[in-house]
Amino acid sequence: MDYQNILVVLDDGITTVTVNRPDKLNALNDETISELTHAFLNLPDGTAVVILTGAGEKAFVAGADIAELVRMTAVSAKDVSAKGQLLFSTIEGCSVPVIGAVNGFALGAGLETALSCHIRYASELAKMGLPEVTLGIIPGYGGTQRLPRIVGLGRAIEMVATGQMVGADDAFRMGLVNKVCAPDELMGECRKLAGKIMKNGPIAVSYAIDAMVRGANPGLGEGLAIEEILFGLVSSTADVKEGLTAFLERRKAEFKGE
Repeated sequence: MDYQNILVVLDDGITTVTVNRPDKLNALNDETISELTHAFLNLPDGTAVVILTGAGEKAFVAGADIAELVRMTAVSAKDVSAKGQLLFSTIEGCSVPVIGAVNGFALGAGLETALSCHIRYASELAKMGLPEVTLGIIPGYGGTQRLPRIVGLGRAIEMVATGQMVGADDAFRMGLVNKVCAPDELMGECRKLAGKIMKNGPIAVSYAIDAMVRGANPGLGEGLAIEEILFGLVSSTADVKEGLTAFLERRKAEFKGE
């Protein structure tokens, strides 16, 4: 497949997948989600570890493409959620370890991207959050399910209900990321970690990760289905249209609870 929005490079057993839309802060539009899904289903032969990151210095993935979301109906929103959930379930279910190199903003769909990785290393400059409620919508790509499984229900509800970002150090303290690195050392540290993993039996590593992921996520399928339905329902409200339009118009949203 000739990718337009991502880069896939294999080097010494490590495949680096880069979301390559720096002019859009690597926001996930429909085409990029399709390309990432294809890439993770068709990793190059010889891949032992994947590093997933974003191009440029500002963003890992800044979020979803709001210009696309604003056109959603209740029916199409459910399909949008299902497509994003498929991508992140594919990443989480990858047969090789996936390391997220969070090099900047990871907001909304961006944090959901990071949450689907098996391990997350972050730049000191990284900012993470699920700000969907500030737009009148809810996380729809698995964020309501994976975040509480990683940081605990109370912290997850606080992050989602306030929509506030957390910095790299706070993310480390709550277990959202495994390590915080200087920006110019992030990829090197991720490759160093990949090297340590690659010294071990590849089948054993794969099976161990599979056991841990599936064992840690009982009922995830049911939870994702609930999220998908609610994402569709909330997308039919006037508040969503107001929130997304206000974002595009760079003004404060005026929600009415309708």
